[in-house]
Amino acid sequence: MTFKIIHIDETDSTNRWLRDHCQQPMADSPEPIVVVADYQTAGRGCGTNTWESERGKNLLFSLLIHPTDVPAREQFLLSMANALALKTALDSYVDDISIKWPNDIYWRDRKIGGTLIETRLQGTLVKDCIIGTGINVNQTQFLSDAPNPVSLAQILGHEVSRDTLLQHILDAFRLSDDLPERYKAALYRREGFFTYRDSGGTFRAEWVDVERDGTLVLRDEDGTVRRYAFKQVAFVL
Repeated sequence: MTFKIIHIDETDSTNRWLRDHCQQPMADSPEPIVVVADYQTAGRGCGTNTWESERGKNLLFSLLIHPTDVPAREQFLLSMANALALKTALDSYVDDISIKWPNDIYWRDRKIGGTLIETRLQGTLVKDCIIGTGINVNQTQFLSDAPNPVSLAQILGHEVSRDTLLQHILDAFRLSDDLPERYKAALYRREGFFTYRDSGGTFRAEWVDVERDGTLVLRDEDGTVRRYAFKQVAFVL
């Protein structure tokens, strides 16, 4: 997949920038676009979360793609494709990269990247998708109350090229039949019992599956199978 790359100095959100500048004009063109910003004034994560990023230090970008034949009920496949592209690219720099369900990128027990995905549907199919990602690349001090951030520079002890990392990610991005299997194999805390929290409190469980719609399936210590949609359960770190 070949992307048209647009570099901008600053925006409130690269996802919003793409919505405002490219989504409608691109309706009749399948060309994928990526916009990259040196700084975001209102970068967002899932829900009400914000994304801290020092100006010019990290990789902040959004992809606009027009997938074909992706059913609305299986739009999580796009999240899988993005998470795997991020992991594949980061694997070329460091070991121990994993995907924390649904789409955070972790190095060991620390968060190095996050993604916010917005889709538009047409009938039973995905019409287009904006995938906004932030990766901690060269920032070495984090001032927010985020519990466990880490950057490539902190891990490696030196700065790396953000442009090169972006190209590695774009080269790795693909939709393929083996996405679910590759995604599951890359998951954080895939083996063993760990502590989770849901609306009923904390419990220990092991991973069972992630279904094609993104549902997380766990089995607790007494054998009860639990199924969760996004934001219904959290890892206790």
